[in-house]
Formats: sequence, structure tokens, C-alpha cells
Amino acid sequence: QVQLVETGGGLVQTGGSLRLSCAASGRTFSDSAMGWWRQAPGKEREFVAAISWSGSSTYNQDSVKGRFTISRDNAKNTVTLQMDNLRPEDTAVYYCLAYSGRSWYSDFGSWGQGTQVTVSS
Repeated sequence: QVQLVETGGGLVQTGGSLRLSCAASGRTFSDSAMGWWRQAPGKEREFVAAISWSGSSTYNQDSVKGRFTISRDNAKNTVTLQMDNLRPEDTAVYYCLAYSGRSWYSDFGSWGQGTQVTVSS
């Protein structure tokens, strides 16, 4: 199992940037695809972005394409979500997810505890 801790959330104005980090512990991190999901108040948790185990492939939800970038550093056991040009509709709790396999088509594995992102208009 991979244990995950997210940091980097906060309050930012529309058009601003935030960088979320997810620190992983556990020897299977480099064999796991990783993802970021988010959940706004009163809504279902939704997919934001994912990255393959090697970092060679990424996939973003349409609403964040061109604004959010996911990356990983397997030497440091971290995955990062750089969020630029933030909008009020990006306000949510953001969760880091370790998939059970090397691609984001794998089953869900471990979730982090979440970090709040609030974008003011």
C-alpha cells in the first residue's frame, strides 16, 4: 500500500496559480499510476488529471486542459499538480490517488486526505 499526503492548497484569486504536491511512502509508488481528483461541495468526486507510472503519459480532464499540469518525480516519491489561470469553479477539495497498477485504467488504490483549494472571484 502507498500512503499519501497532499500539501499546497489555499486561497487564491481568479487567474492565480497554486501548486499541489503529494508525497508518497511505500515501495510501490514508482510502479503506480497517479492521479488528482477533486470534490466540490454538494458534488461527486471528479477526475482531474493522471500520469502513468513512468511519467511518459498524462491525461487531463477537458476543463483543465491548458491550465493544469501533472508531473511526478519517482526519485522523490512525489506527484505534483501545477494549477494556473484558476477559476472559481476549480474550488474543491483535491485528492491524490495512487492507482493499483501502472496506468490510470487500473483499479483505485490509496487516497490522500485531501487539500482545500479556494478560488475567489
